[in-house]
Amino acid sequence: MCNLYSETKGQAAIRALFRTVHDRTGNLPAFPGIFPDQMAPIVRNGANGERELVLARWGMPGPLQFGGQPVTNIRNVASPHWRGWLSARNRCLVPATSFCEYAPTTPRKTPTWFALNENRPLFAFAGLWTPWRGVRGPKSAQVVGEHELFGFLTTEANAIVAPIHPKAMPVILTTTEEFDLWLEGGTVEALKLQRPLPDGMLDIVARGEKEDPPAEAIAVERWRGIDAAA
Repeated sequence: MCNLYSETKGQAAIRALFRTVHDRTGNLPAFPGIFPDQMAPIVRNGANGERELVLARWGMPGPLQFGGQPVTNIRNVASPHWRGWLSARNRCLVPATSFCEYAPTTPRKTPTWFALNENRPLFAFAGLWTPWRGVRGPKSAQVVGEHELFGFLTTEANAIVAPIHPKAMPVILTTTEEFDLWLEGGTVEALKLQRPLPDGMLDIVARGEKEDPPAEAIAVERWRGIDAAA
């Protein structure tokens, strides 16, 4: 289960890659570590059909028979619980630059970060979103009222992710054609994107930390380390 990811390229890069018409987020910071129940950027079709960049809270409403707890990762799209959110009006793109799974090491599990390459180019998870009313957020700062929530699809792990997390990996979209199909296509065709990313398209780019800062910051830290050792 992916419960930690990053987005560090900024809103200008998001607007350009996903061809958004409206940006309703204000000034976005970098997000080196996004956890469940936090606010994060998503791209969706607005009420007028034009793409918009907005902030939403990570965690879709869960099935009531299981307590209604927020669901970050959505695997079984055949479930009646998810069926009403599979049409284009509830699909979204979740911008990301890397995601984390925990290697089963001892005495503690090791955060392991995956990206398209060391430069952490921008990609998207195939997401769903919905308006919702209730109480969300951490106990220390709960928010009561109207929320916009999102989660993203998972699928079988590919050969890169499976040694770390054999059960699943996020559904990752990398091309304009995939972005368009997920946001605008018919449900049957769009759900064909729920498949593992090909093995050669992911790398392990970091281990041990619960944040994955921008690639530029990592390069500076490495340079400082080399300079100090010289």
